[in-house]
Amino acid sequence: MLQTLGKWLWWERLWLPANVSWSDLTDSEDRVYAKASHLYAALPCALCMLLVRYAFERYLATPLADIWEIRDKVHFTAEPNPLLEKYFSSQKTSWPEKRIQVWFRRRRNQERPGLRKRFCEASWRCVFYVLAFVYGVLALYDKPWLYNLKEVWAGFPKQAGYWYYTLEMGFYVSLLLSLSFDVRRKDFKEQVIHHTATLTLLSFSWISNYIRIGTLVMAVHDCSDILLEGAKVFNYAKWHQTANAMFVVFTVLFMATRLIIFPFWLIHCTLVYPLEDYAPFFGYYFFNVMLSVLQMLHIYWAFLISRMLYKFIFSQVCRVLGLPRGLLPDGHARNTSPGRRPGGILTRCPNHLNWLLSTRRSSGSTLSSSRMSVLLTLSLRLSPATLRRKLISAACIRDLILSVTTQSS
Repeated sequence: MLQTLGKWLWWERLWLPANVSWSDLTDSEDRVYAKASHLYAALPCALCMLLVRYAFERYLATPLADIWEIRDKVHFTAEPNPLLEKYFSSQKTSWPEKRIQVWFRRRRNQERPGLRKRFCEASWRCVFYVLAFVYGVLALYDKPWLYNLKEVWAGFPKQAGYWYYTLEMGFYVSLLLSLSFDVRRKDFKEQVIHHTATLTLLSFSWISNYIRIGTLVMAVHDCSDILLEGAKVFNYAKWHQTANAMFVVFTVLFMATRLIIFPFWLIHCTLVYPLEDYAPFFGYYFFNVMLSVLQMLHIYWAFLISRMLYKFIFSQVCRVLGLPRGLLPDGHARNTSPGRRPGGILTRCPNHLNWLLSTRRSSGSTLSSSRMSVLLTLSLRLSPATLRRKLISAACIRDLILSVTTQSS
């Protein structure tokens, strides 16, 4: 049965076009072709990556964090309470509700990774992406398929590119192995899907000799990831201007490579050009489906990045116009949770309303009775967080810009 399964798994029509067989890929003195057994090298490479990462974070990233004075935020330790630890429910204890909320907040903060750990992880990924991209450029700069995508299929399936593939596969295997002790981020599931799809693509493209297009896909991904991880590094080091500039450049490069070059050049190259020489086969469909999965993840991440860029631009507009800090979008204002302490958002929201009304009056414009009713209703009935969001809605911002323009002119 295993023999039958093996014959079916390595059936030529699954992996190769109709006019190509495994015998055409026999090694010669001057050329060694890709084989499935070569993929076993990815596992020891991944283990070596983990060792190198450990040494890098301990002997390079940690001293650099000390030089830049990156410190973990001090969290209050939750007082011992076996009942809450066991049941994690407020119904099992006689504590008042506010005390339970404080306990849960402190207990949650104890599990959060420190800033230094985030810095070390981002530093390692940034260094790897730089080295991988430089290696990819050196490996591809003199190749004709870098400048003419039709050359990707010239001589197919006789292609090569062993070490670049091994390096990338070892890195992504190491990322999967380290997910359990790395910082768990909001897009954890998407990261797992991305790493799995990437490894599947690399493995399949290696066995099917889709190696040239695979090297181009890796280079396109690595170039923008450098800026993302670099922006994180400088943000943790509190070099905010540098981090902001790198994030803006990263956003432009991400949109160009992942939403333009990747779908309209690379996926087009794998969808259209192979059909000029070969009839469609299973590998053709499978490879393009996996590329489409990656593209859907790119669209999802582009949405998240666009939202972050919007918040960043909005915060800069607020700073230029002199808006109070509490009017920033959620996530930009610090220490503004309801009822956290005197001087927080509960006491500052009325000031925001008064500031907005005074700005309207100083500009010489009048407020309609309907708009006044809306603002008063917001200030009296809505929660502080909702009030803040309403005050920065599109209508209020539009009126504010008009009033500022009128005043300046």
